[in-house]
Amino acid sequence: MIAILPLKANSERVKDKNIKELCGKPLFFYIINTLRKASSIKRVIINTDSNNISDMAKKEFGDFVEISPRPEELCGDFVSVNKIINYEVSRVSQSEDDLFIQTHSTNPLLSIETLENAITYFESCVKEGKHDSMFSVTEHRTRFYSSDLLPVNHNPKELIRTQDLEPLLEENSNFYIFTKKSFSTNLSRIGEAPYLWRMDNLESSDIDTENDWLLVETLLKRSLI
Repeated sequence: MIAILPLKANSERVKDKNIKELCGKPLFFYIINTLRKASSIKRVIINTDSNNISDMAKKEFGDFVEISPRPEELCGDFVSVNKIINYEVSRVSQSEDDLFIQTHSTNPLLSIETLENAITYFESCVKEGKHDSMFSVTEHRTRFYSSDLLPVNHNPKELIRTQDLEPLLEENSNFYIFTKKSFSTNLSRIGEAPYLWRMDNLESSDIDTENDWLLVETLLKRSLI
């Protein structure tokens, strides 16, 4: 299995987020440290537009990482991750059965136990023809409304207990696993028959804002994860 890790230099909401130090080490080191503990992951392809990230990654992780300079046409804040994945899958894959996992640096609390359990289950699903892709989700049981104030998963007149509500599942961006065949068919990391892997809401914390950063930093410092 090959891991694809897109890392760009620019970050809009948290300056220099990927290389900013979190509890003593650059943010993107966390996810690579987790990936290299997984027995089925042979290498991590870092697709990046940053020489600084490239140099730091090679110095810290050596041959476990492969630096893939991002083509100019794939640079910028509005380029779909699927286009970056397509570039890498087309460049390195030899077989339709090849398996890929795509992750982000912004999920430093993702555990090796979760990752390996998900990979093992997905591999069995592929062999049995059950699913062509997998992505991680977080379950929410609370009262949601649309932007025009329509209740999404509840009846305001009934007010049943929140734990009894129909759960809504958030795509938490911790990981996406897929076959080359699935991606090539759909040009998307989510295929036609995906499996949704549920995760704990703290473990799946995603750093998008300064508040997210402070939360994850606090969890790491207190060793709650």
